[in-house]
Amino acid sequence: MDALFGTHLTWLDAVYQILGFLVLMWLLKRYALGPVMDMMEKREKHVADQISSAEKNREEAEKYLAEQREAIQTARNEAKEIVERTKKLSEQQASEIIASAKKDAERIKETAIAEINQEKEQAISALREQVSTLSVLVATKVIEKELNEQEQEKLIRETLKEVGEEL
Repeated sequence: MDALFGTHLTWLDAVYQILGFLVLMWLLKRYALGPVMDMMEKREKHVADQISSAEKNREEAEKYLAEQREAIQTARNEAKEIVERTKKLSEQQASEIIASAKKDAERIKETAIAEINQEKEQAISALREQVSTLSVLVATKVIEKELNEQEQEKLIRETLKEVGEEL
């Protein structure tokens, strides 16, 4: 009987040990593992949130970088347009200055030509007066002397020579 009872006690001890183990597991789960698991889940959620936040921040940074690159490109394009407009404006102003200078030069040239023509007309008029005066002088001398043809020609040459020296 001892053998039966000794074996029986071993089985009974094993059942008690199993029951004790199950109670211990239940207590651990309820009071130790439950809060630890909750804490682990919270920690896992927190890490997932941080990863999500970091990913969102990275995407925002990439978006901001793309916007900045676009803004820089826009600024470059605007600067290029300003330079081109300034160049065109300066070329236009240069053309206007050249055209104005040509106009002024043409006006000055026309004024000079008009003055030259006026002075030429005055000189011709003065010359005509001198020629007419000389003609009268020659005619007077011819009448006074009643010269022959050779003497008249000589007189005309001398008179023309005198006129040439006066001019």
